[in-house]
Amino acid sequence: MANSETDEERQLTAMRNRARAELENLDTAESLEDWRTRYLGRERGELTAVLKGLGKLPGEQRKIVGQAANAVKMELEALLEARRQAVQARERAAALERERVDVTLPGVATPQGHVHPLSQVMRDIARTMKAMGFQLYDGPEVETDYYNFESLNLPPDHPARDMQDTFWIAPGQILLRTQTSPNQVRIMESMRPPVRAFVMGKVYRNEAIDASHEAVFHQIEGLAIDEGLTMADLRGAIAAFVEAMFGPGLRTRLRPDYFPFTEPSAEFDVDCMTCKGKGCRVCKYSGWLEMGGSGMVDPRVLRGVGYDPSVYRGFAFGLGIERIAMLRWDIDDIRLLMGNDLRFLRQFT
Repeated sequence: MANSETDEERQLTAMRNRARAELENLDTAESLEDWRTRYLGRERGELTAVLKGLGKLPGEQRKIVGQAANAVKMELEALLEARRQAVQARERAAALERERVDVTLPGVATPQGHVHPLSQVMRDIARTMKAMGFQLYDGPEVETDYYNFESLNLPPDHPARDMQDTFWIAPGQILLRTQTSPNQVRIMESMRPPVRAFVMGKVYRNEAIDASHEAVFHQIEGLAIDEGLTMADLRGAIAAFVEAMFGPGLRTRLRPDYFPFTEPSAEFDVDCMTCKGKGCRVCKYSGWLEMGGSGMVDPRVLRGVGYDPSVYRGFAFGLGIERIAMLRWDIDDIRLLMGNDLRFLRQFT
């Protein structure tokens, strides 16, 4: 006559049936892991507790219960693995369904960006200046007082320093450059004539920001040093630059002015592009628009970099890049150029 089932065997059978019933209703990886921990976990699993208690049973009973417990463990592990694979397969199928692409639908065009208007102008400037024989150079935006002022004929007590509001980093020593002109000296220090160079970049002025002024803006500066250069060469370079940037037919003129690092100095103007030189509100009815500053490099600046002013002469001219963009596209507020308003920028494709 077969031995009657022990209490331990009955508990194993009940636990097995309960575990199988629960497993059939689980459909996520998280719930399967909770199930595994509850029944097969090494620390607190129900089956683990049975196996740990085998040592308290009599020898023959320990063998029977141990074999039954191992059989239940193998069965539950196999069922768990099968269920896990089924859940994973269902999750993969659901993910594929979510990512399914209907290849019969028309394509969706991806919006394309475009070059910022200031970058467009800078590229045109670089192309123009290189075609005129000038080479592009760069320079630091954090400058010393020497290069930004003193080397450009602006000693500490020079009244012309009051013409520019400055962002000082170390007062009297280090500053954010107020102009691209310091690069004139840096370029001349690094080479012997002839020199044909231009610089583009940010400059900083402690300005009150309004429709025509920014604290941070961009400048282009051209420099030429050689034997026998005159104001006629300067005017020719300016006229060629203006024609390349705005198209043929615009007149240019020079007006006497003062800049500490050029002598003689001149502002240069172009025909008003709105009224074509006839006079309107934009040009204040003068027919001309102010573009930038220019002049022949001061002999003291040439001497400071070791050039002999009796042999070499040079000219320089510079203007704001934002100014070119505003005139080219009839923009009436400089703040729009750096405001990152997509409604504005999308116009410049």
